[in-house]
Amino acid sequence: MLHYALIFLIVAIVAGVLGFGGIAGASAGIAKILFFLFLLFLVASLVMHLVRGRA
Repeated sequence: MLHYALIFLIVAIVAGVLGFGGIAGASAGIAKILFFLFLLFLVASLVMHLVRGRA
């Protein structure tokens, strides 16, 4: 998921440089959403690991 966020961020940067504002904004928004979802899943995974402990 982080991979896709980085791809959309790169697409947004390239589109912004080339002057495609709408595409750049949409790609940046998608990248931001995917990045925060990745962070949410990372925190949830860490909490679950700490709660379960070692077997």
